[in-house]
Amino acid sequence: MAQYFKYKDQNISVGDTIRVHQEIIENDKKRIQIFEGIVIAVKNRENNRSFTVRKIAASSVGVEKIFPVKLPSIKKIEVKRQGQARRSKLYYLRDRIGKQATRVKEKNLNSKATK
Repeated sequence: MAQYFKYKDQNISVGDTIRVHQEIIENDKKRIQIFEGIVIAVKNRENNRSFTVRKIAASSVGVEKIFPVKLPSIKKIEVKRQGQARRSKLYYLRDRIGKQATRVKEKNLNSKATK
């Protein structure tokens, strides 16, 4: 199974499409910035656990961001779609262009129930 980490009692694994709500402080103002993309890597180094999220920005430019799991500015992580990954690192998505860069097979949760 691919790597995963726990964040507030929910499992987030490689291949999932998530939305990370991060608090940004500019001068005296605080605002929430949302970064939505696919989790392409999880590094489980005990207390220094981190995950990498990749999204396709304007004019099909790929943007990656590395978030430590215990970052205090992360307010919420929403799982939009659970993906089924056969590898622990999805670095091959960096070479893909357009819709292919976001295509990861969706996890079928009812497969065991039907058998």
